[in-house]
Amino acid sequence: MPDISFHHISPSKITLDSIRHIVLNGLNLSLSTESQQRIRDCRAYLDGKIAHTEELYYGINTGFGSLCNIRISDRDIEQLQYNLVVSHAAGTGDEVPPEIVRIMLLLKIQSLSYGYSAVREKVVERLIDFYNADMTPVVFELGSLGASGDLAPLAHLSLPLIGLGEMWHEGKRQRADVLLQLRDLQPLTFKAKEALALLNGTQFSSAYAVWCLLEARRLARLADLNAAIGFDAFNCRYSPLDANIHRIRPQAGQVSTAKAILALLEGSELSGIEKKDVQDPYAFRCVPQVHGATRNALAHIEQVVETEINSVTDNPNIFPEEDLILSGGNFHAQALALPLDYLGIALSELGNISERRIYQLIGGQRGLPAFLTDNPGLHSGMMIAQYTAAAIVSQNKGYSTPASVDSIISCNGQEDHVSMAANAATKARRIVLNLERLLAIEFMVVMQALEFRLPHRSSPVIEALRREYRGIVPRLESDRVLHNDIETTITFLRKKGLEGLPGEG
Repeated sequence: MPDISFHHISPSKITLDSIRHIVLNGLNLSLSTESQQRIRDCRAYLDGKIAHTEELYYGINTGFGSLCNIRISDRDIEQLQYNLVVSHAAGTGDEVPPEIVRIMLLLKIQSLSYGYSAVREKVVERLIDFYNADMTPVVFELGSLGASGDLAPLAHLSLPLIGLGEMWHEGKRQRADVLLQLRDLQPLTFKAKEALALLNGTQFSSAYAVWCLLEARRLARLADLNAAIGFDAFNCRYSPLDANIHRIRPQAGQVSTAKAILALLEGSELSGIEKKDVQDPYAFRCVPQVHGATRNALAHIEQVVETEINSVTDNPNIFPEEDLILSGGNFHAQALALPLDYLGIALSELGNISERRIYQLIGGQRGLPAFLTDNPGLHSGMMIAQYTAAAIVSQNKGYSTPASVDSIISCNGQEDHVSMAANAATKARRIVLNLERLLAIEFMVVMQALEFRLPHRSSPVIEALRREYRGIVPRLESDRVLHNDIETTITFLRKKGLEGLPGEG
């Protein structure tokens, strides 16, 4: 029987779902027999090629960037590769979260395994050693232009291979050389092309994209749940969810959102309560259209990202069977920059409409007290929770300014168009984190509003969730520190998970 504790790196497609499975189940990595053979064949081809030709090959026997026409002697090739890593490790700023660095490792291993990068098998195996032993290189957010690959971040990812840099292991940040010694691992000496293959590539931006998309799935589901609770808390009509409306505008995300919310509300007693208002505000009435547009965006972005993480994005590319060494531009991250900006915008819109629902719920309308407190005036209730939500929405609007519209010439004019995908990636993560906070605030508010509809009850699913939530966050009877409630709500929603709720997918 196959060892289910391992994920075998192979030419087969890796997906967001398979990455999620690897991460959640703590699987170790190993190279499949086919990947081992591809790596060996490609390296053997390159060794034979450079041993029997005087031709110049970029980054193999030449300098880098605008120094591409300078020949490097055979005796200096190893020094060239070493110099490349140390000189490019010029990152700064915040540390990349270890969980994203581990995705970077996984994606770099996957890309090198296809056998078009001409690294030795021992280099890939050492990256696998790092992943399996939870030895996570310290990488910094700032330094990549998303052009000639994510150079600075990938240089920091690669430093420990040669015994430099730092790594996280067992909760401690340690010098890589000390940790290698403790693990009885010798630093590697890079051969021709190897450092270049490690530093070229889009794995920094791709790893952020993967992490953001996996979180976005959960948050989009939470946004639907909040909206469903809000429909009952604000005594909304269900007609905007009717399948007939969406049948005549069959946008996939719109259809699935309406269906999901109806499923969450099935059996609600509040659906039969008299509705005095002919129509509801857009923040409720247009949820299928707004949430649905974000779902459409996520589906498109997932498709692009899954193509990227199954691609070879270094340069030059080695084609042993075709007897070709080709210099191209697969490292250019424009294919990610645009979708990452789109991702930030799409998720910001989920937050935008969420804050509007919060605003409506605390406004003292439809039989709800002002700010959802029993004694408004003496108590401020949920008043400032809406301020916090508005501040988050405003910040996300700033983060949503596209990074991909910018380009700054670098490398003496050789790299005269850059994607800025890395900046799009890091700000997308900040939008995700902000959206999680915002949706937690909405969840806290809608649950408080629902209390004022008693003794009438929402659906069995929502009522069960309310009872569970009230076990850790009591109903707001009088003013208290809402920061604590917000943080507890974030933790509750993370741990709870939403996979078991009706209407999923």
